[in-house]
Amino acid sequence: MRRAWLEERTGEAGDPAFEEAFAQWWRAELPRRTFWLAEVGSARSGFTAVGSINVVEIVHMPRPGARGGKIGHVGNTFVLHAFAGRGLPDALLAAAIEHARRRRYRRLVLAPTAGSAAFYRAAGFEPAGEGLLVLDPSTLPAPADAGG
Repeated sequence: MRRAWLEERTGEAGDPAFEEAFAQWWRAELPRRTFWLAEVGSARSGFTAVGSINVVEIVHMPRPGARGGKIGHVGNTFVLHAFAGRGLPDALLAAAIEHARRRRYRRLVLAPTAGSAAFYRAAGFEPAGEGLLVLDPSTLPAPADAGG
């Protein structure tokens, strides 16, 4: 699905080493992510993936007087353009929301693209304001060598 996402948006097949990089990512991320896959086809003819979504579980550290709690971060939502109007995006998101209910997440968060923000707002997601900060460590100067 990730390669199909790139091909659909840019027309390029991408990195030939992608599958190996993806397999390494998959092994590292699988314990903390839940994935859903939308497929078309049948047992007889075989199935083809046409969409996916995943949720990363983030467990907050407890503090004195309060339990930690969990949130889910929705990511990598994608449905092939030819299947987007068939209810698959709604079904995938509904599965992620139901998962959040069952896991008792305090909230689901996501960083929508400009084109997907209206879809998420229609599903009940609200802007989170400006409470997030981000840092790209590669933009910082290297620390001075402390030991020589």
